[in-house]
Amino acid sequence: MEKPDRQHFSFEFKLAVVQRVLAGENKIELAREYGLSSAKIIEPWVRGYRRDGDEALRPKRAGRRPAPGVDPGEASELDRLREENERLRTQVAYLGKLRALREQGRR
Repeated sequence: MEKPDRQHFSFEFKLAVVQRVLAGENKIELAREYGLSSAKIIEPWVRGYRRDGDEALRPKRAGRRPAPGVDPGEASELDRLREENERLRTQVAYLGKLRALREQGRR
């Protein structure tokens, strides 16, 4: 038995429901009218709308939030530079050992 998928509601749909709740209409009746499984679905929309305005009802990006102050492009550039730095350190260490072996052979 599979769990049903979560329903996704558009920004316009949520805004219309929230505006009617704020106008004084009953959440239970609105949930029935709009075919929602529960009036509890509406509560976070109303809370978010009161806290952040209509921006709270807009769809959010899926996945992890990017680290604050770090652009994803910058992060990959930083990783690339770190890898290059490590590679160059390895080359310098190798060439230093090679030079030491050559000096040892000349003696």
